[in-house]
Amino acid sequence: MRRISRKIRKLTAEILDLPQDVVFDLPRMTMIGDRQLYIENHRGVLHFTSDKLRLALSKGELEVTGNGLAIRAIWTEEVFIEGQIIQIQILN
Repeated sequence: MRRISRKIRKLTAEILDLPQDVVFDLPRMTMIGDRQLYIENHRGVLHFTSDKLRLALSKGELEVTGNGLAIRAIWTEEVFIEGQIIQIQILN
């Protein structure tokens, strides 16, 4: 049943020309160099220090490690961070 639902969503996205991140509720990340990161479609901040940020996703977690990280803006499903970004991981 789950595979059928996924196939229907994929077909709908192709027919209506919708972005896959919207259809499958995936995070969208925009990174500028290694200094700024904008993340959409998160489900909340789980942990934050100046060297690590963990966000809840619809499926799993997103972990950002770096130096001097700072949350510059945070909204319901969006977060903007600055600092030296070293690594980004999606954890299941």
